[in-house]
Amino acid sequence: MAHNNLVNNPPTLGFGLMRLPEVDGSIDMQQVKTMVDDFMAAGFTYFDTAWGYMDGKSEETLRKAVVERYPRDAFTVATKLPIWLMKEKQDPEHYFTQQLERTGAGYFDYYMLHALGADRLEMLDQLDVWTFLSGVKQSGRAKHIGISFHDTAEVLDGILRAHPELDFVQLQINYADWDDEKVQSRLCYETCAKHGKAVIIMEPVKGGSLAGMSDKVQSVLKEIHPDDSIASWAMRFCGSLDNVITVLSGMSNIDQMQDNINVMKDVQPLNEQERAAIDHVRGILSGMPIIPCTSCRYCVEECPQKIQIPNILNHYNDYLLYDNLIGARRGYRLFSGNPVKASECIQCGLCETRCPQKIGIIDALQQCVKVLEV
Repeated sequence: MAHNNLVNNPPTLGFGLMRLPEVDGSIDMQQVKTMVDDFMAAGFTYFDTAWGYMDGKSEETLRKAVVERYPRDAFTVATKLPIWLMKEKQDPEHYFTQQLERTGAGYFDYYMLHALGADRLEMLDQLDVWTFLSGVKQSGRAKHIGISFHDTAEVLDGILRAHPELDFVQLQINYADWDDEKVQSRLCYETCAKHGKAVIIMEPVKGGSLAGMSDKVQSVLKEIHPDDSIASWAMRFCGSLDNVITVLSGMSNIDQMQDNINVMKDVQPLNEQERAAIDHVRGILSGMPIIPCTSCRYCVEECPQKIQIPNILNHYNDYLLYDNLIGARRGYRLFSGNPVKASECIQCGLCETRCPQKIGIIDALQQCVKVLEV
């Protein structure tokens, strides 16, 4: 059974402090404070941050915009241990202590291992990070412990079998990724339900990609609700799910905040007609021409430059599918495998000899350079 003391029905709205408004290259603190005030005034209290968000400034922003302006029992704080920085057994405690200082929160309501996948499990065992995670809950420095997860449902099932002490899992869930073979939103969600773990939803609008899209896609949704934002469909899809604590949205301005508040303050589950419309949108997206990369990574094994070719092609495909150039460029900049960029391809052709899909990778990377590198 789900952890009923954590699950909300319907789910609440969470404020993700990952894509905050900026002015002249710095966080626009005044606008953030206004957004926080609007969020709290609407009855929402959940704030999500992490060590690396906003170039390491997100946790400090939480302190200035929330912790120093509201009583501690009026809001909920979630943050994450940057497990990719863990090298020694004392590192988890070192970073946790700094996060308490950065946020000024005194304790965390939700604390999780950040961006967990199969490639980091051995390290977590070697450094005894699981024992540390249980310890912060036992000491009262974190009320609930969990993981932010990016991998397959099979990997998640293994983790939850090995670590029943976890209270929740944070998952990337949105209607575009629901049945995606790589993201496996639905399968991971169902795995959590099987193990009785509550779910926190991240990326409900897929980094902003489901807030726009092509006119052809938008017309399907506007025909039913002409006055509703395109993003509201994505939020309502997630708000219709059971076993959910909160639906996080990385809001970048007051207008996005207000739209999400309007949707989630009295979220209406999708009806049959609306679900059919989303299925129609999925069909349009699946039929759009994209680079047919399956992320087998054979190309990376041969690349003398060690360019993360599948990552780069995936961001370019996101641009083709969702017409979200800003989001695609942001994803490319953060997650493509920098500092090795697509422009560092030496056109040796080894990647193309290994590609099972027979993709013209050299030409594809050149196109990625033109579109994504700025």
